[in-house]
Amino acid sequence: MTDYQQLEQRFSEDLGLLRRPVAIAARDRVPSGVAKFTGTVPSGCSFWRLASEGRTFYTVPSDHCNCAIGAYTHNIPLPPDREQELPETLAFMADMGYIRMEEVPGIPRLSATPAAVVYAPLGDAPVEPDVVLFSGPAGRVMLLQEAAIRAGVAAQLNTLGRPTCMAVPAAMTLGMVASTGCVGNRVYTGIETEDLYAAVPGKDLVRVAEETATISRANRKLLEYHTDRRQRLMIP
Repeated sequence: MTDYQQLEQRFSEDLGLLRRPVAIAARDRVPSGVAKFTGTVPSGCSFWRLASEGRTFYTVPSDHCNCAIGAYTHNIPLPPDREQELPETLAFMADMGYIRMEEVPGIPRLSATPAAVVYAPLGDAPVEPDVVLFSGPAGRVMLLQEAAIRAGVAAQLNTLGRPTCMAVPAAMTLGMVASTGCVGNRVYTGIETEDLYAAVPGKDLVRVAEETATISRANRKLLEYHTDRRQRLMIP
């Protein structure tokens, strides 16, 4: 099995991460040896915050039903007595001009309803992750995206926006994606205003880590190069 603790350390050193990367795995059965989540949260992305703070656990579909949009992106049907919450939420967002209803069919979704979703800090991942979520200042996410491009695993997409949770299924099917996040995610996860996300497929993680070291070194040299050019060539 991949040494995820070593991988997290490498990413943290090369990218200067202040928040632990989150490993996410959708499974068709409940994993053994992993604690079940207990309690309630207002959104699926709230689980990202808990994992980045050091918790390892799995959820079942009913744990995701407080967020109709997150349940939609994770292909989790709402129970009959709550199924109206998705059209009501979409109508609310459309009425204020936040989305257009014709955008909804294009939102990436998981291909099947998972029996369980495992969340953990990358270094503590108890199973192989489908996606690893990184968050941090734009300059840090830039390095990760450049590494994914160099590794040949970056998705041929524009930077994703709302909803943030669609980055998970998008990365699983298309490759590494960057996301500007959304206001709901920022409220529920507490990430900083200037922070962005990057979602890397688990199968590509080692390749991206190898290229991140190269890209990080190159950017340090380029920083010196461009700083020197600005000082020499800029005329006040």
